[in-house]
Amino acid sequence: MEEIKGLLKRAEPVKWLFYGDSITHGAKHTYGERDYTQLFAERVRFELGRAHDIVLNTAISGNTTLDLLASFDWRVAQFQPDVVFLMIGMNDHNRPGIITPEEFGQNLRELADRIATWGGRTVLQTTCPMLPSQPPEQIARFGRFMDEMRAVAAQRGLPLIDHARYWADHADHHYSWMNNPSHPNAYGHRTFAALLYRALDIYDPQSPCCRLFIP
Repeated sequence: MEEIKGLLKRAEPVKWLFYGDSITHGAKHTYGERDYTQLFAERVRFELGRAHDIVLNTAISGNTTLDLLASFDWRVAQFQPDVVFLMIGMNDHNRPGIITPEEFGQNLRELADRIATWGGRTVLQTTCPMLPSQPPEQIARFGRFMDEMRAVAAQRGLPLIDHARYWADHADHHYSWMNNPSHPNAYGHRTFAALLYRALDIYDPQSPCCRLFIP
């Protein structure tokens, strides 16, 4: 993560891109509130004074890693971002018989390899856990996919922001951060953003972005 943090100190502008599914897309479930990618843009481009940085969000609701690979050239490669924050897995794990955890891991490796072709950096992000009201077998399957992402990060030496683990450690807040069993509400997106800020060492309790209310 040190290399990513260093980009926030360089004089040249940085291109940041967020890639993933509905959770990163941020539509519907925030009811018009800002999603975590928009909060990141506010923190970096305004509060940190990096107005020439570009923050892109090309996530699409319903996507799996297969979709991310299929439309990679249009949604990522044409922009050649310096950093791609990749949060995915909620839909992959819900396709039993179509995408296995091992295939999920291989797709993550291929995405990281493609991003590296122009010198881009991949930051993997586990996603929010489903609410515990979901069937135990589905929750267990979700856990296997998040473990696979952790394994890929360790094997490839890729930075990892482990939202799933953070949310599990704060399980008493889980219902307050979700709009439905698998989608975060505005408070959930603020929680994502706060952990992202901390991972990049840009969390400041005096910042308006950082002190937004989270139950």
